[in-house]
Amino acid sequence: MTTQPLCTERSGPQTASVVTDLPFKPQLVKAVFRDVTSLHVSRSAAWAAASVTRTVLTEIIEGARSAAAEEVRKRLIPKDLISAIDRNIEVEVGSAWYLHSPTFHGLMGEVRNADGALVSLRERRGARTPSGVAGAHRFEAGVRRLLKSRGVRAVPAMVRDLDGIASVFLTALARDAAKVVREGGVKRFGTVSLVVPGEAAPAPPPLNDTLLALSTRRGDGRTVGGDDVLAAVTMQLFGDLRQRTITEAAEMTRNTSAN
Repeated sequence: MTTQPLCTERSGPQTASVVTDLPFKPQLVKAVFRDVTSLHVSRSAAWAAASVTRTVLTEIIEGARSAAAEEVRKRLIPKDLISAIDRNIEVEVGSAWYLHSPTFHGLMGEVRNADGALVSLRERRGARTPSGVAGAHRFEAGVRRLLKSRGVRAVPAMVRDLDGIASVFLTALARDAAKVVREGGVKRFGTVSLVVPGEAAPAPPPLNDTLLALSTRRGDGRTVGGDDVLAAVTMQLFGDLRQRTITEAAEMTRNTSAN
């Protein structure tokens, strides 16, 4: 099976309808891309990235909702976010946000330098705030729309964390999509392996046809296309979430370009 090239030049009533359904608008997605690359970003790339971010955040919200339901709560709190990540390693994305959120401070553990001195959170964050963290406030409206679409509510601290995770994840996705364009394809894939101490790490599983098709790039070297975003997904995600995210983004982009 091979992926079909994503058409980018046609639009119509169905396009407007599908894009309206996206909680993270293509215009916002393009703004994030502009933060990290000077490459042109096609409409199909913006739609694909918006779809990918929606799928990932939806998976996190569903995991958090399950955790809240166990305590008979209808409103999500930060503790539910931690439970969702603990139970499903596939949704541990946007990790650069964790050093900036009070929700995760107690979970990060101590870090010491080569001299044994404790490294402060300020030092671990670095001198420059990553653009995904600095621009996280832009995602609040989209996060609230997504929560409403899933029929759940969340306390402000939970909204802030979802906001930050979405921003950091999309920023990393944009960087990787630009890297795919520059390097002409994918040089690495997101994987996770369980290793027994003292034993060699197992060989990674063979790539399926979909991932192989995305590993070699087509197109010019000046534009980020929809397939470049899907290729970036293979670097950022793994497991069932990666496959579902690619499938949904490709289908959504085909739908928007069909009319």
